[in-house]
Amino acid sequence: MTSGRRGRIRTVIRLAPVLLAAALAVAVPGAANAQINGPDVASWQHPGGAPIDWFAVRASGHEFAMVKATEGLNYVNPYFVQDAIGMRAAGIARGAYHYADPRQSPEAQAAFFASTAFPLVAGGLPPVLDMEHSAGLPPAALIDWTRRYLNSVQALTGRQPIIYTYPNFWRTAMANTTEFSHYPLWIADYNGRNAPGPLPGGWTRWTFWQYTDSGRIPGVNAAIDLNHYGGGLGDLHMFGNPFGS
Repeated sequence: MTSGRRGRIRTVIRLAPVLLAAALAVAVPGAANAQINGPDVASWQHPGGAPIDWFAVRASGHEFAMVKATEGLNYVNPYFVQDAIGMRAAGIARGAYHYADPRQSPEAQAAFFASTAFPLVAGGLPPVLDMEHSAGLPPAALIDWTRRYLNSVQALTGRQPIIYTYPNFWRTAMANTTEFSHYPLWIADYNGRNAPGPLPGGWTRWTFWQYTDSGRIPGVNAAIDLNHYGGGLGDLHMFGNPFGS
């Protein structure tokens, strides 16, 4: 064997790990850019009072979760505290949302949500406003309500909120306003495709996408909403450190 041939063989051996990694990346679509998944939960995910096993949820590959905290001015999810603590203990990036009731004061609802949820999700994901019910308000009044709630909850928490909505709701009840397009968007769109869209309200990107309301995952004894993370908030793991703030 000549020295030149031995050199070529040594080069191939040195390159083998690189070539193998490249081949695996091609052979396994998405392996180099894995989707970040997570559920959102409310009292419906506790049939008969059954708890959620958040360690099983995390072990099944779900890295974040949202939990309903409040609705209107009088409702607190009875499972909010145990779910918020369970998510934190399991190291899941945790967030909380408020279901809007536009019949009642937006400032009072922002204070109700912040006082209920923020102490338990501090250090977690930004607060979420769930906008999917107009309560009969015309678009101009609903837009004003939304603006006042978002400004109030941001002043109370120091965090820019996330808006959750459906495309059709935003285009009709909110007159497809583009006023809020600088807020992170959590869009619910069960279109059966690989991405939501077209997006309403002048948004050009989504932060979270709720792609089904009938998922099933380990640790939860009921159908559940499932979501993908689309970026925009950085590394979600920094919102799930059980030993952090």
